[in-house]
Amino acid sequence: MKKIGLIVGSLRRESYNRKLALEFMALVPDGYQAELIEISDLPVYNEDFDHGDPPQAVVDFRQKLSESEAFVFVTPEYNRSVPSGLKNAIDVGSRPPGESKWSQKPAAIISASPGAYGAFGANHHLRQSLVFLDMPTVQQPEAYLGGIDQAWEDDGTISQRTKKLLQKVMDALIQLIEKQ
Repeated sequence: MKKIGLIVGSLRRESYNRKLALEFMALVPDGYQAELIEISDLPVYNEDFDHGDPPQAVVDFRQKLSESEAFVFVTPEYNRSVPSGLKNAIDVGSRPPGESKWSQKPAAIISASPGAYGAFGANHHLRQSLVFLDMPTVQQPEAYLGGIDQAWEDDGTISQRTKKLLQKVMDALIQLIEKQ
């Protein structure tokens, strides 16, 4: 069973991005499993973690990353970039130098915002980090979800339009994983 780790950039319990991640998890095909990897308990990265006993939250996080064969990042945009918690998680997982837990693992990015641009800036800043981390990343479809606050039906289910885009991202990610 291949494991896909989902990292949500928003720390808010009821965030739209967390809800999207849960919807995405429901689309995982047979032979795969998805796990939401929490980042809210991570301390701010400090190089001292790599020269002694790191906090247990860091040890646990790095272990979960090691167990995942691919990742999906679902993020909002803060100040035209990724939220600080997400950037911190990337740093924690990429250290110490030469021991990155991200390297060579396929990834997909879904960015979402109530605004019109769908967190375009965060999506592209995150792509820059993934290039440095040597993570093959889904190129198409690009997933910028603007107006995310309107992506759910009155009964609480996700709109068919949004679900179709998530399925396309899932299909592209599975193809990328299978090429590895």
